[in-house]
Amino acid sequence: MRGDVYKRHIENFKNHWWFQGRKKIIEIILEKNKNKKKLDILDFGAGSGTNLKMLSKFGKVYIYEPHQSTKAFLKKNYKSKNFQVLKKITNKKFDIILLADVLEHLKNDKREIDKLSKNLKSKGKFLITVPAFQLLFTRKDTILGHYRRYNRGKLKNVFKNYKIIKLTYFNFFLFFPIAIVLLIFRILKIDFIDDVEKKPNNFFNSLLYSIFVFESKIINFINFPFGISIIGCFQRND
Repeated sequence: MRGDVYKRHIENFKNHWWFQGRKKIIEIILEKNKNKKKLDILDFGAGSGTNLKMLSKFGKVYIYEPHQSTKAFLKKNYKSKNFQVLKKITNKKFDIILLADVLEHLKNDKREIDKLSKNLKSKGKFLITVPAFQLLFTRKDTILGHYRRYNRGKLKNVFKNYKIIKLTYFNFFLFFPIAIVLLIFRILKIDFIDDVEKKPNNFFNSLLYSIFVFESKIINFINFPFGISIIGCFQRND
């Protein structure tokens, strides 16, 4: 992913409707599926740190981010005993490994999951979010360094050796307006990443957040049939 993308994320994630709505979805799934009060959590590919403070409510958060300047930002801003920025993944084992919009950046996603599985405790869980539907692959995906978008079947294949705890699309209620815009931009080959990753004006930002975050109230009770993204929770079988 390009350096300017990381910079834009750092500048916008605290207030942007999408980053904050996704964080709430992750939180509600994690709350439902935690198996003890204090967890050891690895945020793999933590990026700008969108989810770190939220994750620290559940236990100690270990942070892995390969992008050097972003790692420096994380070291500077997450110094308390609740956080530890890792230089590399060692033999440490975790209750939860979060990959929030990370798998699509990995050329061989299944191989990376197989490697990371060695860092899961017995009955440990992967918590994953990914962008959905290859039809919606645009220049934004290319700039972000995505190899692919996913559907439920493709993600189930990556985790075929794991127990599915939860697997659903999300960003359901905004799917059609976002999908239509993405398809138009794809057809016209428009570069729009600067516009969508910067916080919109306060009215639209609040409106979009309210619609998006409403899903957190019901997502543990239903599986959405489609959405802009997918969230999955997968447990080791041993």
